[in-house]
Amino acid sequence: MRALHLTTAVVALSAALALTADAQQAETPAQQADDPITTLVSRLTLDQYKANIKSLTEFGDRRQGTERNRKAVDWIEAQLKSYGCSDVQRLTYDYEPPAPRARGAGRGAGGRGAGRSSDIASGGGRYRGIRARTGVNNDSLKQPDPAIRAEDAEASVPGQRQEVFCTKIGSTHPNEMYIVGGHMDGIGWGQAANDDGSGAALVMQLARVFSNPNVKTDRSIRFVLWNNEETGLNGSKAYVEQRAPLQGIENPAGSGKYPEPKWLGMVQHDMMMFDHGMPRADGTLSPEQRPEADVNIEFQQNSKMADAAQALAWKFEAANEKYATDYPASVGRHMTNTDSDPFKDLVPAISLRENERGTQIGAGWDPNWHQPTDVFTTYGDKDFLLGLNAAQTTLSAIAELTGATIQK
Repeated sequence: MRALHLTTAVVALSAALALTADAQQAETPAQQADDPITTLVSRLTLDQYKANIKSLTEFGDRRQGTERNRKAVDWIEAQLKSYGCSDVQRLTYDYEPPAPRARGAGRGAGGRGAGRSSDIASGGGRYRGIRARTGVNNDSLKQPDPAIRAEDAEASVPGQRQEVFCTKIGSTHPNEMYIVGGHMDGIGWGQAANDDGSGAALVMQLARVFSNPNVKTDRSIRFVLWNNEETGLNGSKAYVEQRAPLQGIENPAGSGKYPEPKWLGMVQHDMMMFDHGMPRADGTLSPEQRPEADVNIEFQQNSKMADAAQALAWKFEAANEKYATDYPASVGRHMTNTDSDPFKDLVPAISLRENERGTQIGAGWDPNWHQPTDVFTTYGDKDFLLGLNAAQTTLSAIAELTGATIQK
C-alpha cells in the first residue's frame, strides 16, 4: 500500500476506526440501549423513506434542464427546510450539452449494442457469468403509461442549473465535514425511482434525522442533492470547481463560521434498491430480491486517496455489521460513473449502491437502469428495505465519524 500524507481526514478516520470488533462484541444489552447511534438508526423508517421516493417520482424522471427538474429542486429545498436542516443553499452553474457524437461512437463495455470483445468493465473489474444488454432508453413510446409519458415529454434545454445542499454544523469542529450525496435527476422515460430517487431520498432522510435539534455532532455534515449526474457528473464537478478552494476558510474572519469546511470524506448514494441477482440464460431476472442481497460499498483503487478511501469503506462495512437490520455490506474496489468520482483524488471518497457499478450493473443485473420500468410501482418492500439498510449503514458510520450524541 502506498504511503499517504498525514491529513486531517486520515487522522479523523483512524480515530473512528479505533473501536475494535472485540470491544463491539463485549457490549451488554444495557450498553447497546444507551448507544445514541442505535437511537438515531431507529429514527429511520421504511414508510418515510418510501414516501420521499414516491414524492420525487411525482416529478417524472426529473431530467436536467426541464421545468419538472426545477420543480423537484424547489421541493427538495422546501423539504430540507422543513426538517430544520441549517444553512440550506443552492449552487448555481451553467450547462451546455456537448455536440452529438457520430453514430456508434463511445459505446463502452456493457452498453446496449456493445461488443463482447472486452471483459473489463468501466472502473475496472472483470465481467463474470451471463450478461444481458443494457443502455439508455430514448424512445418515449416504450413508456406504456400515458401520464408518465406526458410528464417526461418536455425536452432539456441548455442554460443555468441549480442543486440544493444543507449542513449539520459541528459543535466542536465546525471547520471539518463529511459530504453525503445522491443525485436527483434521471433519464429513460420512467420516473427515476431507483436511479436515483432511492439515493436522493436516502440523503434527505439522513438530513432529517441529523437535523433534529437534540442531535449534536462534533464535526459538520453536508447533505447534497446533485443535479446533472446523468450528463456526466456536471453538478458534482461544478461543486468541486467552485467550493474546493474555499475549504477551511473562516468567513468572516473571527466569526467561527466556515462556509466550506475542510473535506474529511465524501459518500455517494446511487441506485440503492434492486439486487435480484445475475440474469438468467434468457436475459430475465428473478422478480424477487435475492436472499443474499447486500449493500455494495465501493472505492476506486487507482485514485490518489485509495488507501484512505478503502479504510473509509471498511468503516462503513463495520457500521453495517453493527447497525443495519436486514442486509449485509460488501466492499469493492471499482467505484465509477457517479458523483463521488470528481472527489476521489482530493478526499477519501466511496459510493454505496445496489450492485457493483461496473461489473454487475454494466452486465445487466438491473433491467430497470435508464428504462421506462424505473417507476415507483416496479419495486416491492424488499427492494425498498435494501435502500433503508443502506441508509442505516451511512447514518451509523457518519454518526461515529462525526461524534454524534443525543442531548437529554
